[in-house]
Amino acid sequence: MKTKENFGAGAVRFIRKNWIGYAMQLPFAILFTVFVLAPAVIAIGLSFTDYNMFQPANFVGLKNYELMLVDDAVFWTAVKNTLIFAVIVGPVGYLMSFFVAWVLNQLKMRNAFALAFYAPSITSGVAMSSVWLYFFSSDQYGLINNLLISVGFIDDPILWTQNPKTILPVIIIISVWMSMGTGFLVFLAGLQNVDKTLYEAGAIDGVKNRFQELKYLTLPQMKPQLLFGAITAVTNAFGAFDVAVSVAGLPSPSYAGHTIVAHLYDYAFIRFQMGYASAVATVLFLVTFIVGRVVTRVLSESE
Repeated sequence: MKTKENFGAGAVRFIRKNWIGYAMQLPFAILFTVFVLAPAVIAIGLSFTDYNMFQPANFVGLKNYELMLVDDAVFWTAVKNTLIFAVIVGPVGYLMSFFVAWVLNQLKMRNAFALAFYAPSITSGVAMSSVWLYFFSSDQYGLINNLLISVGFIDDPILWTQNPKTILPVIIIISVWMSMGTGFLVFLAGLQNVDKTLYEAGAIDGVKNRFQELKYLTLPQMKPQLLFGAITAVTNAFGAFDVAVSVAGLPSPSYAGHTIVAHLYDYAFIRFQMGYASAVATVLFLVTFIVGRVVTRVLSESE
């Protein structure tokens, strides 16, 4: 009992001593609880109900999950598309972001190039998709079709956004280009904060070229930025929605561009089946969380 009392008294003294820090964290804690934690808990609760937003929710247990995993073929199509999208866009965007940041960090006009690469990430996916649709227009006036017809590679225009075989590749290309912004900026900031004296010491110890500097000096100093970029890449890859819908519509032809978030949106805001949509959201949250933890563990063990 004395041990518990001493522990409680020590905790109170610690809080009193550091109350300024807790007070500064309080606004964030309140906003996080209201807009992130509470909605997530409510969504998990709704996933066990039949709720259409107009009538009271009815508890149905695991019926939504059973329907999703056993009877909903479109859900598995969305899972397949999302996994293909994530496996390609996540790593490719991540590696390209770092490579471009590493190259530009060695240039004098890095700020102008940084703005050019970062601009797509702060622009609406719908707006960027509209720009790219000029390239992938399905008629002969689209830039790519016009070029291929001009050189005699094809005779008829390719239906880039209508053919189920080409819809997902188009979405992936646009998304890779857009995914480079935030990660690129984080990597560039990390590269600029690496202690320059390390390179001088490395040159004395036998580091001979840029690639050896990158492997032995730069990457070990950028663990936080690499981890942040990886988590951001995972989250963005599994949350693909706006580009897919802007390019292929909702639903897309043969559900070729249908993602998990698009499936969630369909049931939540078109069919108003919020219970089922919450179940889809819960599964997406679990998958994203597990993949994020795996990525975190891999990068942490590589230290």
